[in-house]
Amino acid sequence: MPRVLGMDPGSKSIDICGLCDGRICFEKSIDTVEASKNPLRVVELVEGFPGVDLIALPSGYGVELTYLDHIEDNMLEDWYYTFILATTKEEIVEGLNRNNIGAFIYDAMGKIVRELKKRRVRGIFIPAVINLETIPLHRKLNKIDMGTADKLAVAVLGIHEVSQEHKIPYDRVNYIHVEMGFGYNAVIAVRNGVIVDGVGGTLMPGPAFLTSGALDLEVVQAVGLFSKTDVFSTGCNVLTNTMSPEEFISRISEDPLAEICFDAMIESIVKTVYSMIPLVGEVREILLSGRVSRNPVVKDYIEDKLGDLTSIRAMKGLPDASIVKETAQGYAVIADGIAGGVFKELVDHVGIRSARGTSLDYIVHPRFMKSKLGKKFAELRRLMHGEAFNIRWWSSLGSN
Repeated sequence: MPRVLGMDPGSKSIDICGLCDGRICFEKSIDTVEASKNPLRVVELVEGFPGVDLIALPSGYGVELTYLDHIEDNMLEDWYYTFILATTKEEIVEGLNRNNIGAFIYDAMGKIVRELKKRRVRGIFIPAVINLETIPLHRKLNKIDMGTADKLAVAVLGIHEVSQEHKIPYDRVNYIHVEMGFGYNAVIAVRNGVIVDGVGGTLMPGPAFLTSGALDLEVVQAVGLFSKTDVFSTGCNVLTNTMSPEEFISRISEDPLAEICFDAMIESIVKTVYSMIPLVGEVREILLSGRVSRNPVVKDYIEDKLGDLTSIRAMKGLPDASIVKETAQGYAVIADGIAGGVFKELVDHVGIRSARGTSLDYIVHPRFMKSKLGKKFAELRRLMHGEAFNIRWWSSLGSN
């Protein structure tokens, strides 16, 4: 049976989870800022797990299953910034110069993958929610973040957990997953054991700790200039001048600004969960995961607002996990399934192998292709299977 690793590039830490025959046998965690400054330290941690058959690599906004060794060395940097990070190198450098937390995450991800590429590791990039064919096209229009690769990974683990907990086959799993991490929140809908919709951190109708969530287009126009660093520096941390989610939450009873931002965050979760009910049908339960969801205050608020719908509980994760987050476990579960291990049936059922394209394929805003990112997307998209949805859309309009 395979020995695999899953790497989750979290906003606070990068977690590495190893599975042997489907069970946790290796766990490491390193601070994200430290990893950005010293990516070789992460490589050393990976090399501490010998005989690895496959590594599910930090996959950001997600792509169809793509092996690291299938990407040419001279194209890796552009490919990674464009498809995995959905940005340009220049924007991340700008963020680093401003000491932006989110920029350190992106920088760490890129450096780690480059170092692993040099060592010819057997690595693979995994999809995000938007890449799944179980989600109809109309739900993808002008969206990028329906749940990044780590959110998909934790939902896949959640499907397995609900199946095990209730002793039911995967095709009878109906549940809603709420992930509240250090930086971003997400809600994912699962029906019959497949993901049918998702609202990622930048699409949520309210803020998380690092991001503002969805913005009124009039706000974007009023601001005048919106960069990638604004995506992860407009959340409750900036609005309340706090350094951690714990500090922010501790202030809600005494600081009116913290209270307002907290109310907006919780209400965005509640609204999004309710919006998923028609798609899921009979919701068996709501699973909570992520650092912020484990805060007793947050958990109590969510149970108060959603407790009448169905049972709500914290995700258990895989047995024997003591360090790594559920998202890293999910990455490892997907790697195991792809490698033909214990979780092969799960991965096949969810449709990981049939996922297609990139997260940028569904941007139909007419000016996208004139942007720096759009031009790079058009240049590199040929490396993926099939024609991008937006390119096909525009071609169709041009032919009429």
